[in-house]
Amino acid sequence: MRFFFSSLAHITDAMKEEEYCHEHVYYFAREMRVRAYKQYLQSYRSVQLKSMATAFGVSSEYIDRELSRFISIGKLDCKIDAVGGIIETIRPDTKNAHYHNTIKQGDLLLNRIQKLSRVIHL
Repeated sequence: MRFFFSSLAHITDAMKEEEYCHEHVYYFAREMRVRAYKQYLQSYRSVQLKSMATAFGVSSEYIDRELSRFISIGKLDCKIDAVGGIIETIRPDTKNAHYHNTIKQGDLLLNRIQKLSRVIHL
């Protein structure tokens, strides 16, 4: 992990020189950072900011800014305890998400049926 950012920099530098890839360098780099953070956090329930920063070879402030941004746009499922200096992962409950999705789709179906019944009765 320590050499992740230097390796990513070499790859993005090479992409900048390519005619078709140079427009997508920023997006690629951001998505690779998100994937690396997800893989690192997946193994832990909570991690100290300092240890994650050390693992990636960057400062704690950088990790804090990066994770805050990715958490706010919904790319990472975790929360940061700035006072304790801890990152806590949030395990998504797939059964609960499936239940809410089923309820939402059922509600949409009922609304369509009601609209159709109004049209038929006219």
